[in-house]
Order: sequence, then C-alpha cells, then structure tokens
Amino acid sequence: MTMGDKRPRMQKKKSNPLDSYSIADAADIYGIDRWGKDIFRIEENGNVCMCSDNSHVDMKALVDEIRLRGLELPVLIRFTDILKHRFQVIHGAFQRAMETYNYQGGFRPVYPIKVNQHRHIVEDIVNLGAPYHHGLEAGSKPELLIAIAHHRDPEALIICNGFKDQEYVDTALLGQKLGHKVCLVVEKLTELGLILDRARALKVEPFLGIRMKLSSRGRGQWESSSGDKSKFGLRSNEILSALATLRKRRMLDRLQLLHVHIGSQITDIQRFKQAAREVCCLFREVWRHGAPIQYIDFGGGLAVDYDGSKTNFPSSANYGPREYAADIVDAVTNACVEGNIPHPNIVIESGRALVAHHSLLVVEAISSTDLENGTTPPPMPKKPSQVLVDMHEIAEGVNAKNYQEAYHDAIQARQDALTLFNHGSLTLEERAGVETRFRVACEKIVRLVRRLDYVPDDLAGLESMLATTYFCNFSVFQSIPDHWAIRQLFPVMPLHRLNEKPTANGIIADITCDSDGVMDQFVDLRDVRHTLPLHAIRKNEPYYLGIFLVGAYQEILGDLHNLFGDTTVVHVSSSDKGYIIDKTIGGDSVMEVLAYVQFTRDGINARMRERIETALQNGNLTLEQSATLTRHFERMLDSDTYLSIP
Repeated sequence: MTMGDKRPRMQKKKSNPLDSYSIADAADIYGIDRWGKDIFRIEENGNVCMCSDNSHVDMKALVDEIRLRGLELPVLIRFTDILKHRFQVIHGAFQRAMETYNYQGGFRPVYPIKVNQHRHIVEDIVNLGAPYHHGLEAGSKPELLIAIAHHRDPEALIICNGFKDQEYVDTALLGQKLGHKVCLVVEKLTELGLILDRARALKVEPFLGIRMKLSSRGRGQWESSSGDKSKFGLRSNEILSALATLRKRRMLDRLQLLHVHIGSQITDIQRFKQAAREVCCLFREVWRHGAPIQYIDFGGGLAVDYDGSKTNFPSSANYGPREYAADIVDAVTNACVEGNIPHPNIVIESGRALVAHHSLLVVEAISSTDLENGTTPPPMPKKPSQVLVDMHEIAEGVNAKNYQEAYHDAIQARQDALTLFNHGSLTLEERAGVETRFRVACEKIVRLVRRLDYVPDDLAGLESMLATTYFCNFSVFQSIPDHWAIRQLFPVMPLHRLNEKPTANGIIADITCDSDGVMDQFVDLRDVRHTLPLHAIRKNEPYYLGIFLVGAYQEILGDLHNLFGDTTVVHVSSSDKGYIIDKTIGGDSVMEVLAYVQFTRDGINARMRERIETALQNGNLTLEQSATLTRHFERMLDSDTYLSIP
C-alpha cells in the first residue's frame, strides 16, 4: 500500500477503540508501543513518559516546568539520552554483526550535517559519538567548515559529498593538515582533475573516494532520485576513466573509498541487499585494478519506523538496524572471501535514524470547533419550513435499520435547504437549524457505523467529515514541513489525560492563515488514519499534544510562512532526580524574523514614528496614547512570533 492508494469499496472496520477504555487502549489507539518502543510509554497516571535506558521523564510535568520558567509553547524538546540510546542501537547492531561474521574491518559511520545543522545537535553528535569514532559528512562549504571546526577524533572521518569548487576542495585538503581524515568523494568525473591539481599545488596527499551511480533503486518517498536517474555518481565507463587518470598520475593508491547512496528512508530491506551486492562487485573490480580500497561507504537510507507497522509502507520499514547491519556485513565479508581481499572499514551515513527519535514538538490546543460552535441544535421555530421539519425528522429517526437510507435523505434535505437559501426562500436561522440537525443525524450514523464489520463505501468518509478541528499554537510549515509537503506521517498524541476516554475524533490546525496548515493524516497500523481520538478542551486547563520523531530535517526545512519563526528549544538529560534541563534556546523574536526578510529595526521604527506624528497632528492620537503605542510597538518587536497563551 502507498499513501495514494484508494480505499476498497467495502472496507472491513476494526472494533471501535472508544467503546471501552484503559491505558492499554490508549497505547493501542496512538501506537506508542510500536513506534515508541524502548523510548516512550504511558504511565498509570495517564501521562506520557520518556523512559530510555535509566531515564524517566514525565512529559506533562516537564512541560509544566518549562512554562513555569517563563518559556512559551510551542517548544521543541531534545532528549540527550535518546540520542545516546540511538548511538548504542546503531553501533551495537554493527558490532554484533561483525562478531557474528568474524569481520576484521572497522565501523566508521558519519553523521550527515544536512539532516540537522543546529550547533547544539552537531556538538552532541561529536561528543556522544566520540567513543564510537563517529564522524561527520558535509555536502557544502558551510557544512564543511562546521565539520572541520568541530571534528576532534583523528580516527573518525569527514566525508565530503556534493558539488565542489576550488574553494571547497582547498578547504578539505587543508583540513588534512589539522590532522583530520578528510575524504573528497568524486561525484563527477570533472572533479577529479581539479582535486588532483589542487592537491599538488598545496602539497597534500589527497584522501580520495569515488561515488558509483547504482542501478539499484531505493523504495519510499525518495525512490525516484536514486538508480540511473540519480543526480550524483559515476557510471561504469567513468569509473574506468577515473582509474586510468589516477594510474597515469601515479596516484591510484590515494583512492581509498567507494561510495554509494541508494536514497533516504528506504522502507524495503531488499533494496539494500541489491545495492550491497552491486557495490561489493564494484569493490572487487576496483581492487583488481590496483586501488587499495580501505573504506566502503553505503550512504544513508536507514529508515525510521514512524508508524510502527514494520512494513514497507512509506512511513515505516520492514527491517531494523540489526537486519540492516547483518546484511551489509555479510555482503562485504563474502566479497572479501571471493576476491581474497582484506576486510575494509564499513561506513554508513545514517542521519535520520540517529536523530529523528530524540526531538519532540509540544503544542497546546487552544480551541476547537466543538468548543466554539457547540453541537446542540437551536429550538424549532413556531412555523418551521418544510425542509427544516424534514431534517429534524431524519435526525430523530436514525436507527440501526435505516442509517444508510437516513444518510441519503439527509444529504438531499441539506441540498434542498441550500437551494432555498440561495433563492431567498430560507432564513439564516432556518439554514443554521438544518445544518446543525444534519450534523446530529451524521453523528448518530457514525456511532452505528463504528459497530459494523464492513462499512459501505458512501459512508467511509463520514468520520473525517465530522472531525473536530483542534486549533494549536504552532506552524505546520515551520515545525513539520514534511507533513505539509510530502504527507510524511509523524506520531501525534496527547501528553496527558490518557487514562480518560477520548470524546472526539479530531484533526489539527495551526495558527497560520493558510488552509494547508493542518494535520489530517495520522499513523495507524498498516494504514493512514484521517482523524485522531482527542479529549474535550477544558476551560482554564492546558491540553498538550506531542508530535514525535521530528529530529530529522524538520528544523532545517521549516519555512517562515506568515513569519512564524523557530520555536523555543529545550535540551533535557536524565539525573538521579528524574531529569535536568541542560539548556534553553529562545525562539525567534518578531524582529529576528523581520530581519530575515530585510526589514531593519531602525527602518520600521522610523516609519512608525512618521505614522504617530501624522496621527498626532490630525488629532487622532493624544500624547499619552502615542507614548503607549510606541512602548507597545517596541515590546512587539522583541516578543515571540507565536501566540501568548495565559
């Protein structure tokens, strides 16, 4: 199944999880035991807990403390202990595989900085990865400068991918003078001559890699960018030309790394198996041509199981780190045996699988359509129109025997009401009465449909149509852009009240003025759920929702739609008392996002003073009001871009 697959005409309906309720039901509804295994769980008090290794953090208590510190939501929480756990999972998988196959080479993974370039994350990667000789990968000049400046381990690699100019090449070569292992990967044949010429000019022995354009393709959201249509990599004839050039210039011994990249978020392990076989054949052939390859870089693609279904669904993966590591180590071991070649070091560039889990976006639901509009129909007027009478009778008469017929009748009555209203024959009050009773009828029908083993096709979308919209103080475009752009699924659930039975099926809307700023697709087991069970918002009581596994790409890809900026970020680690807030990073202020679009404080203040003076001269403002307005304007420039919720 893919994201775009249509529903069958008759869909088997699962038993309704809202008929009975417990903590176990909550875990099943939101799938936390599947996608949050070994990291998140629901406590008996109904709160979500982060419980990686020896850590134990009550999420509701943490968010309450964050607010008591004067920090506003939305807030992005980064858990250092989860990041540490992910290092252990990935490195542990390869360590076990190498022991199983008696592998003699090393494991030298790198973190692609593009996945999340924020300084605090790069610093954590370097520090937590030091025991494993975990290196960095750069795909641009700014990323290369980050890597060289923060890299400390002489055993770890800096892999240089992407298009390269002379400045990029010179920086990488000079980085070797600092004691770094900087590998320049040849992505295009024309780069090879540039690298060799600059190495000779700078008197540096280059550390070279070659990227092969694989015929094998990935599977998932980004599969079209892999295979023969891949933007980067050398074809077989170009690899032969590169080998000939290196041999002619007596630098064949400088080619020490082979690189491939099958794609991002590869959902099917068979695609990795195919790619591994292809690159291992290349490894044997390049070795036969005299290049002493010491590293094979399998690139990225290790997937995150966002929905916990363990399938090749686009938001899942039918394998885990253990199977991934075993298949790679097995393939390289066999290639070395067949070619009588020493075992090389294995390199992977897993970024998503390393950092996605450790970041959680917390948003507050500030209102809902049920809260604002109500669900009780207005009383019938003394002389109601016939269409209103018809809809009232339909709503009152819905039962288990006539629910499908009642739905058809309700649709017709609503259409009749709209026609009458457009012709001036129905009052606004009567139209409101028809629409409210139409919803009552549909809600009754939905409650009956939930108990069916099979749902008729014309009723399949009724649940989504009746969904309650929960308005949350955040921007989809800024904080989870992949959900908007490519319909990437992220686990979403309340952080508390999970020992209470949800009373509504909702969708989530942000506070941007764009109708696309919604979340209306949610994780489910081997499917996509179009509504999410949620609780009623209580007056004067916060309702926190968590959007999980957002640590990869979302912060970097986020845009400034409506000029909503970066959220506040909080770094949390474990302690004997439960947790420590290590650092807080303030979100963007109004003035900071205005600066991104070339407005200056002086310029805006000058324009504002002009408007105030004009208003004073025209008598529209008093001197006291002008002073109040000036102070208010200054405070606004320094305030957060999101709503301030008391």
